[in-house]
Amino acid sequence: MEQTALKQLLDSLIAAWENEVVEFKEAGDNYSTSDIGKYFSALANEANLRGHEKAWLVFGVNNKTRAITTSDYRIEPERLQGTKKQIADGTEPNITFRNIHELHTADGGRIILFEVPAAPRGMPIAWNGHYYARAGESLNALGVDKLDEIRQQTLSDDWSAQIVPNATTADLDAAAIEKARESFIRKHANRIQETEVRSWSLATFLDKAKLTQNGQITRTAILLLGKPESAHFLNPHPAQMTWKLEGTERAYEHFGTPFLLSSTQVYQKIRNIQLRILPQDELLPIEVSKYDQKVVLEALHNCIAHQDYTQNGRILITERQDRLIFENSGTFFEGTPDDYILGNKTPLRYRNAFLVEAMSSLNMIDKMGYGIHDMAQSQAKRFFPLSDYDPSDGKVVRLTIYGGVVDMAYSRLLIQKTDLPFQDIFALDRIQKKLPVSDDALAHLRRANLIEGRKPNVHVSAIVAAATDNKAEYIKMRSLDDKHYKELILECLTKFGEASRKDINGFIFPKLGDVLNAKQKYQKISNLLSNMRRAGLIYNAGNDTKPIWKIAERLQSEKE
Repeated sequence: MEQTALKQLLDSLIAAWENEVVEFKEAGDNYSTSDIGKYFSALANEANLRGHEKAWLVFGVNNKTRAITTSDYRIEPERLQGTKKQIADGTEPNITFRNIHELHTADGGRIILFEVPAAPRGMPIAWNGHYYARAGESLNALGVDKLDEIRQQTLSDDWSAQIVPNATTADLDAAAIEKARESFIRKHANRIQETEVRSWSLATFLDKAKLTQNGQITRTAILLLGKPESAHFLNPHPAQMTWKLEGTERAYEHFGTPFLLSSTQVYQKIRNIQLRILPQDELLPIEVSKYDQKVVLEALHNCIAHQDYTQNGRILITERQDRLIFENSGTFFEGTPDDYILGNKTPLRYRNAFLVEAMSSLNMIDKMGYGIHDMAQSQAKRFFPLSDYDPSDGKVVRLTIYGGVVDMAYSRLLIQKTDLPFQDIFALDRIQKKLPVSDDALAHLRRANLIEGRKPNVHVSAIVAAATDNKAEYIKMRSLDDKHYKELILECLTKFGEASRKDINGFIFPKLGDVLNAKQKYQKISNLLSNMRRAGLIYNAGNDTKPIWKIAERLQSEKE
């Protein structure tokens, strides 16, 4: 927000003064993160109950006199923004400030305005396991009446929260229940002792893990913990994941409940070999696994959590030679994929709020709103293309995770420059996939010598300018774009009428620069000739062994 808009906002908040959705503090640098978390929980819950989109925690205002003072809380921008992660780590479900604004007054004062999102419908916000609320200016525990009011908000229209008549704990899988306890213990180790969790009865544990409602079995409990034969309770909604192998070999297998266990079984079907990437000018390759287990399970768990089960579809995982494709019924429920990939979005609403809360309590979804960003970062750390989403057709969400290199220049650049900002990596990834990139991003990457070529033939630079202090030498070594070389080949064929591969090599090799070795130059020319032939620019009048290249007749007539 602009400073003028922030000042107007502050004035309006002070004029209305403190209520259940606004809190003022002077707050010095040592202000407790734990206290901030408590206020976050209270303000988010109160905003939900009062129908507000957001609440505000304001530092730098005296809460007695209403006077604007100043706050030296976390002067450094990185430390201040780091508060977001600390709050996300301590809240359940894991959400955080929508924005943290700084207002600088004319007399040198500094005001911080923390923008607190309202708790999602049906999901009260806890801080370190405790729910908070406001009573006037006081911070209190969230009462049972308010807790129930929030939790009942979406139970009526949340498919995953519905009670399953006639289902009992006997319909749940014993191994899945034990795995659920172990996962719950790991998730809550910082506030609940393992011995306490082990001492709970099964009914108590299922309620505390948000799998049941007052001891009654829900669709969520059947999905995550149900025995395979208990899936009939969900008819006509199929509780099924299908793994499918495509390519020279074909195979498939279906997996049903309990999803807590079968998601790992799906991962074990995927062929996850070690791959080698050879850095520029080095002899020793870097070895990386084809897929990161955490990324695959995060993707699969997202499918389970956000599937629109009312569409009666299954979750489909297609394994191809160089990628995995995950498909689930529905659409992005809130925001766009790029918002989540860049880490700029925390969802306020969930299609299956009850299921999402249960999966969070069992550590199946580590950080709601950050999982997609974490998947993309993991791909970048392994020098692979980022995971991405196909445009939704309104019925299916489709995620692709790459298990190989798309553009070697991109992967080598990530190896050479390990300190690239994620926004740059995101833009470079779009360039290697021939996807649109804003003009501002292109200009920035060009100034950093990370890309070459002219629109629309922009490509990732094959050599990083920062690797040499002599930028003139870099310019000399830099290869020109493919369009230039195609024009040279056409010039050669126009002049001589036809040319063998040896003739073309002799003409183009010296013009490719020193950035490519002999083998790479030969392959580049092969690619150019193949592209030109497919485009109808040239044709082979000889054979595969002894090609004779000529200009296509239509081009020749145009030139004449």
